[in-house]
Amino acid sequence: MRKHGSAPSRQKLSVDVAVASVALVAATGALAQQQLRPFTVIGGAIPASLTGVAGDPVRGRAVVLDRRLGACLLCHTGPFPQEKFQGTLAPDLSGAAVRYSEGELRLRLVDPARLNPDTIMPPYYRVDGLTRVGEAWRGKPILTAEQIEDAVAFLLTLRN
Repeated sequence: MRKHGSAPSRQKLSVDVAVASVALVAATGALAQQQLRPFTVIGGAIPASLTGVAGDPVRGRAVVLDRRLGACLLCHTGPFPQEKFQGTLAPDLSGAAVRYSEGELRLRLVDPARLNPDTIMPPYYRVDGLTRVGEAWRGKPILTAEQIEDAVAFLLTLRN
């Protein structure tokens, strides 16, 4: 039997947790904006790592396949037979390492609009000049520099 008044206190706790989460995301976003690492685009590529070191392909696979993080499979398909409901709006990720260099893949993740202003792919490491961004995500890149490098390292394994 439920005690009278216990549900509202749980509901209030849920609201308090939600408010605290939004505040944390907003604070993290402001911090992330200040910590975006500089990069140089040369031709159609960012040849140098954003972090100064190579990424980890195992972590990169997790970034690419995680539908809440990179959400790559929302639009792309690839050599991931265990993943259901892969997208068909964007190029197949199979053979990405044959089609693109490391620097080209990095630029495609960081800011694909530099290559195609009409792209529907979001910039994963840009925060300025964006419109229709939820308040909780303003000023925060979708992926960190480390996650970009991990995703690039994984995409470089896709040779077939």
